[in-house]
Amino acid sequence: MDTIVYPGTFDPITNGHTDLVERAARIFDKVIVAVAVNLDKGGAFPIGTRVSLAREVLAHVENAEICSFDNLLVDFMHQKQATIILRGLRAVSDFEYEFQLASMNRHLAPEIETMFLTPAEQYAYISSSLVREISGLGGDVTPFVHRKVVTALCGRMN
Repeated sequence: MDTIVYPGTFDPITNGHTDLVERAARIFDKVIVAVAVNLDKGGAFPIGTRVSLAREVLAHVENAEICSFDNLLVDFMHQKQATIILRGLRAVSDFEYEFQLASMNRHLAPEIETMFLTPAEQYAYISSSLVREISGLGGDVTPFVHRKVVTALCGRMN
């Protein structure tokens, strides 16, 4: 069974994330969305909320599993018996950081490969940090995230 792991903080999960999960789900038997504990305390939501939101937003993707992790990604990959990491590349500016991550993961676990997907054009400019900033300043984020995420962000502001 081919399993791919899509790690990230998903703080919050965006339409760009959803696009990549849906596309990966057509290629792989199983997509594990691995929600990382955010060591940077400046995020929007605690880990439990991020996992819950991802589960709600991705409920329609039958072969997706959503879980959290708080260890090295390569250790998590071994626990899940997965050998492919999914990473998104929105722009050339993402490449250097993603290349560095892929190289380090390959050094730590040579049997694990990284696969890159680019989001659909309409999602290429969306990032969780921009969504948090726009929402925090009272802007409309409905074009960028699922309605349940909008509701959660609004609840956070009140």
